[in-house]
Amino acid sequence: MKNLNYLKVLFLLVLFTNVRAQEKKLLLKENLIELSKTPIYSRLTEVKDGQTEFKNQFKYLDSIEIYTITYLSDGLKINGLLVKPKKQGKYPCIIYNRGGNRDFGVLKIAHGAITLGQIAKEGYVVIASQYRGNGGSEGQEEFGGNDVNDITILPEVLKEIEVADTNKIGMYGWSRGGMMTYLAVTQSDKIKAAVVGGAIADNYASIEDRPEMETGVLAELITNYKENKAIELEKRSAIKWADKFPKKVPILMLHGTSDWRVKPEQSLKLALEFEKFRIPYKLIMFEGGDHGISEHKIEVDKQVLNWFDKYLKNDNPIPNMEYHGK
Repeated sequence: MKNLNYLKVLFLLVLFTNVRAQEKKLLLKENLIELSKTPIYSRLTEVKDGQTEFKNQFKYLDSIEIYTITYLSDGLKINGLLVKPKKQGKYPCIIYNRGGNRDFGVLKIAHGAITLGQIAKEGYVVIASQYRGNGGSEGQEEFGGNDVNDITILPEVLKEIEVADTNKIGMYGWSRGGMMTYLAVTQSDKIKAAVVGGAIADNYASIEDRPEMETGVLAELITNYKENKAIELEKRSAIKWADKFPKKVPILMLHGTSDWRVKPEQSLKLALEFEKFRIPYKLIMFEGGDHGISEHKIEVDKQVLNWFDKYLKNDNPIPNMEYHGK
């Protein structure tokens, strides 16, 4: 009898250990960042009455937590950032897709504190990937190839975040991150709303406007690019497959009319394609705006939050895209 009881206890211990091991099968590591120990702390703070405190515009940092994370994607260890409110509760989620390629645009602590933090402070769990091959992640970057899997897996990663409401997930990408957003929205059914800024929608136009994009980025990052150029460019150009977008995911498109990196025509032409297929979208062109629309930052931030509040927090219905009215 004693041996039987021993075996039962041993079995339960093994079972418990296996369950615990499976709990973190996607999120491998989650390290809280102490801003006071980072180089950017002095930029965020000031001394008042002998006490160091966050400057007025950064006081929200007291209400959020910033983490570096490592998770699995296609068996690769991928690094990223996670920012969430300190207060317990259930919060809608936003997947943020960085722009650039390789070290250009790589996520830093400042992105977590400012870019992601300003969204998280409004009551969101925000998660962002470095993409494979970047920021210490394993694998090889493909600029919109299999590295898209590094963001479409994030809804599963978010399930391991206690405060994340994974029934309400939005996606937000800028430039190359906008291209990644277009790809992810057509490949995943987990996204309820999307926002893109200065997004690449037509890589044919990109290399015509900026030949160095082809020689210095696409040809270097995309496998067998020369042999499969037309196929690979089309894969990464939403303007070629606008009919693939779901009709239940509203998309907010933001673009500066003076953007030289990604010409505004890319968003204008994709909007016309969305018109054909009755995809729910809103396009806002900012007069004289550069690639980051820095001249209209306050309005941009407001539009982004309003969009996610509308479709994630408030569960507003999708607009009626059928032609109607008197």
